[in-house]
Amino acid sequence: MLKILQARIRQGHRTVAYPRGEPVLPPRFQGCPHFDAGRCKAGCTACAEVCPTDCIQRTGRDGWQLDLGRCLFCGACARACAAGALTFTQEYRMAARTRGALLLDRDSVPKVEALRGAMQNIFGRSLKLRQVSAGGCNACEADVNVLGTIVYDLGRFGIQFVASPRHADGLLITGPVTRAMELALKKTWDAVPEPRLVIVVGACAISGGLYRDQAETLNGAGALVPVDLFIPGCPPHPMTILDGLLQLLGRLKRP
Repeated sequence: MLKILQARIRQGHRTVAYPRGEPVLPPRFQGCPHFDAGRCKAGCTACAEVCPTDCIQRTGRDGWQLDLGRCLFCGACARACAAGALTFTQEYRMAARTRGALLLDRDSVPKVEALRGAMQNIFGRSLKLRQVSAGGCNACEADVNVLGTIVYDLGRFGIQFVASPRHADGLLITGPVTRAMELALKKTWDAVPEPRLVIVVGACAISGGLYRDQAETLNGAGALVPVDLFIPGCPPHPMTILDGLLQLLGRLKRP
């Protein structure tokens, strides 16, 4: 026992300081895009032309709209912008309650409105989720699993993943929802007791991602189930997922 205590003291505190303090993200992390209208050349479409998911649309001579729900955060648009008008920041807070809130104009950043009333009372302190991989490549699934490690310790917030949808408060869905997973997802959703939530993680689950408009996919979970929280990314950083969940439950006060 003494050796165990000595080892624990020597290891120190391993869990991230968040949400009490801001997370430390790697320099190469690509968060919410930032657009500098003053640098953008009128009529230039270089960023839109290289986007693999057509998530960038020009609006007028000097405006633009970027769909975070389609964005792969590959950085191709930023590299194509010779003027440096489009860059990626280290803003990790990108979740939204509605699909429309992911359509960014200028420097807007999505914000999550917390659950209210009975839903807040039911899920605010304890949330059990059944994770469904609806044809994903396992990238989003891997970052969701990371939340269970000692670094993030999702359980300390009262959020846990369960094996059965009958024991769940909602679903956390990844993947573009392939035709092969359509019935399985529907049955899983039907098995979750009311009241229930749906959280979609990653570009594929939100919009179909790279597989958008393919005959084998449904362009995301929204085609089958009502979505309560959208978490963009390809894959989203674990901190982006965690922040979105905590904002939904009203556990954070965002500036």
